[in-house]
Amino acid sequence: MTDLINNPSISLRARKCVPCEGGVPILGEEEIKNYMPQLKEGWVVLAGQRIQKLFKFKDFKEAMVFVNKIADLAESEGHHPNITIDYSKVNIVIWTHAIGGLSENDFILAAKIDKII
Repeated sequence: MTDLINNPSISLRARKCVPCEGGVPILGEEEIKNYMPQLKEGWVVLAGQRIQKLFKFKDFKEAMVFVNKIADLAESEGHHPNITIDYSKVNIVIWTHAIGGLSENDFILAAKIDKII
């Protein structure tokens, strides 16, 4: 799963999430630091185990259009974020549930979510 770290010319957005049923190690602090610069501003690491970003929109309808695009993306990638909607704010939290922490899939999904905006 660390091909990207060894070959930084491969964009996260060009990669595809790989099904994870567990059994792979979570990303360490150094690996996370290598992935973060490939995401747009606003993503934060939570306790080394999740990444989060808050998106703000002009109204509820615009927020829901964004959420529906994320839903389509998540289905196509087979990797699903936690999404919380508060009127015009959409909070996204991503981690790999099967391993209880971060994997490359989380950064791939985050990069693709950034592209939606």
